[in-house]
Amino acid sequence: MNKADKTSAVADLKKSFSESNAAFFADYKGLTVEQVNDLRRRLRPHKVRVKVIKNNLARLAVREAKMGEASEKLIDSVVGPTMVAFAYGDPAAAAKVVQKFVEENEVFGLKDSLLSAQRLTIKQVEELSKLPSRQVLLAKLLGTLNAPITNFVGVLAAVPRSLVQVLAAIEDQKKKQA
Repeated sequence: MNKADKTSAVADLKKSFSESNAAFFADYKGLTVEQVNDLRRRLRPHKVRVKVIKNNLARLAVREAKMGEASEKLIDSVVGPTMVAFAYGDPAAAAKVVQKFVEENEVFGLKDSLLSAQRLTIKQVEELSKLPSRQVLLAKLLGTLNAPITNFVGVLAAVPRSLVQVLAAIEDQKKKQA
C-alpha cells in the first residue's frame, strides 16, 4: 500500500470513527466469505457498515479524530485480524445483531468496542444488546409522560359521570314510587 492509499484509508477511517455512534471490534479469522456477507446483510438495515481494518491505520485515524484517551487505549490494545462494524443508527440494534452472530459462529470473536468515545467491554456489549430498541424506549417514555395527563382527564370525566349516575338513580327511584 503506497502513501497516498494509506492517507486515504486513514481519512476514511477517521470519518467513520467520528461519525459513527458505536464501533464494534471483532476477530473474524476463520469466517467464510458467505458468513461475512451474511453479517453485512443482517447489519445493513440498521445503518451499520462493516470494514476489515489495518490496526496501524486505525490507530492513526483514532488519534487524528481526537476521540479521547479511552478510544486511544482501546485501539492500542487491538491486535490480530480485526473487523469493525460502524453503527450510524441505533447502537443497541446493531449490538443485538452482532451478539446474535457471535452466538451462532464460534470462530467470530467479539473484542472490546466503542460507544461514542467510551470503551465497552465484551460483557457491556452483551448488556447493550439486551436493551430494548430506541423505538420501544421512546414509546415507553411517551407512555410515562402521558400517564399523568390521562389520569387527570379520567378524574375530570368522573365528576360529570357521577352526577349523571346520581340523576339516573333518582329518576329510577321516582319512577318506582309513581
